[in-house]
Amino acid sequence: MMADIGNRELLERIADALERIAPPTISASDLSSGDAFLWDGLAPQAIAAFDPTDIDLLTGIDTQKTRLLDNTKRHAQGHAAHDVLLWGSRGMGKSALAKAVVRTLQKQGEDIALIEAPSDHLETLPALFTLLASTRRRFVIFIDDIGFSEGSSEPRTLRSMLEGGASQRPANARLFVTSNRRHIVPRQMSEQDDPVNPRDAVDDQLALSDRFGLRLGFHAASQEDYLAIIARYAEVHGLEFDREDALLWAKQRGSRSGRVAWQYIVELAGRASTSLT
Repeated sequence: MMADIGNRELLERIADALERIAPPTISASDLSSGDAFLWDGLAPQAIAAFDPTDIDLLTGIDTQKTRLLDNTKRHAQGHAAHDVLLWGSRGMGKSALAKAVVRTLQKQGEDIALIEAPSDHLETLPALFTLLASTRRRFVIFIDDIGFSEGSSEPRTLRSMLEGGASQRPANARLFVTSNRRHIVPRQMSEQDDPVNPRDAVDDQLALSDRFGLRLGFHAASQEDYLAIIARYAEVHGLEFDREDALLWAKQRGSRSGRVAWQYIVELAGRASTSLT
């Protein structure tokens, strides 16, 4: 008997400890404030400091900025708006722009928030949709760097969420997805791989990208675009740079992109013994 009581008390202490360390359940009312959240597959967790790159600093992607800002503003104001696929070269501002647009609208007084959902939690998104559907606030669900292995069922799952399925995302949420590939999944499968219906196998892979009403391409930076990005950053942070040194920096990394340009700015600030805050 004493052993049973001791075991029960031990289990109660363990349960109390787990309850204390477990993340709190977030209700729709908790989502009514806060600029950004992270969906961990169970509940959205508030992001304490949502401070993305200022949209004016994003250089060389003016068309993409205008179109995404216009579409997101429509959504924030309750008008018809598209789910968005941002695709293209690495380091050219896809993720930065998605976040910057939401932050820009928040500063303009729009009641909209960003929820970042890692691509390995796609199967849990219906639970998030149910939560969001119970509030009138507008949300952007941001899925960064998405990609699927050959034969994965996840493309069909996401297609169902975008259009027509039982787990379709609610009207107050839009999906912003980034991918390095225009059609999201690699086209490693040839049409001859399916002897019964050779075209269907490929079409099924491409159908996902067709579900996005707005598709924005981000292409590798030209030399002048790369230098323009550096010049803009350098101006804002009061740094001076040498054109040939900047080009050598990119050559050593085998890439010209917004990310490489920012890394060069970090290097310049370090050389000047200053910070970028």
